[in-house]
Amino acid sequence: MLEFVSGGSSGDFMRIFLAGIMQGSFREMELHSQEYRTRLKEMLKKYVPDSAVYDPFEKHTGSVNYSDELGKKVFLGHNYLCREMDVILAFIPEASMGTAVEIWEGNQHGAVVVSVSPLKKNWAVKFLSHVIYATLEELEEDIHSGRFVERVAEIRQKIGPKSDFGQNFGVPH
Repeated sequence: MLEFVSGGSSGDFMRIFLAGIMQGSFREMELHSQEYRTRLKEMLKKYVPDSAVYDPFEKHTGSVNYSDELGKKVFLGHNYLCREMDVILAFIPEASMGTAVEIWEGNQHGAVVVSVSPLKKNWAVKFLSHVIYATLEELEEDIHSGRFVERVAEIRQKIGPKSDFGQNFGVPH
């Protein structure tokens, strides 16, 4: 069962997948700091109450030690889940292959992709994101002011409703 962190919705909320760097380019079984996840979840809960945030790291903090079978199941399951989300909010301070797959899946299935990354010229970030913030502080500013929700709504209007996305682009549901 999926567990979302919710700010207390009126029932009409946006489903946000919190994508972001975990292992990055580490060659050993280690993780980048995941502090950004707590920061983003707290901001969204406070300032975007009509949202439900799914954090794939929350239930899988020890994932680097999973067996290959379990790791594959979790990795693919999270990537498929991105197809169902309204928003993919991705933190990409450096190249992250897993996050690239998540934003690809979201983009190809009608999610609004919002990236926080200094990699504005990286093709995956540049061409799969609808909005790119250079820093968490820039995103925070838009979340606090309400501009984040406005931008998501504007983009949703341009790309069409999520339920119509596959029909508009010939992609099977």
